[in-house]
Amino acid sequence: MRKLKNYFLPILFVNILIVMVACKKDNISQSSLYTPTSADVTANATLPELQEGRILYIDNCNACHGLYPPENYAPTQWKSILNVMGPRTNMSASDIQLVTKYVCKGLQ
Repeated sequence: MRKLKNYFLPILFVNILIVMVACKKDNISQSSLYTPTSADVTANATLPELQEGRILYIDNCNACHGLYPPENYAPTQWKSILNVMGPRTNMSASDIQLVTKYVCKGLQ
């Protein structure tokens, strides 16, 4: 029984450390996210839509976890991610669509 007590604190410490590392929110800084320009405008996304999508992405997604650069995932992957995560944010469907346009860089 004494041996079990000796292992408890180190195991607890390791688990707490794992949780702290996993919850790290600083994947990238907001300033390093791409900022849409007129060159990013497509038939599916206007510049104001892309800019608003960026703001919504920062404000809503960063509330729970770190931000990921849009180029980390393909547009089809972002759509799948946002189909799952979007409703968790309580954003409207139109706001989720704006975030999708932003992270997909207007390619939908």
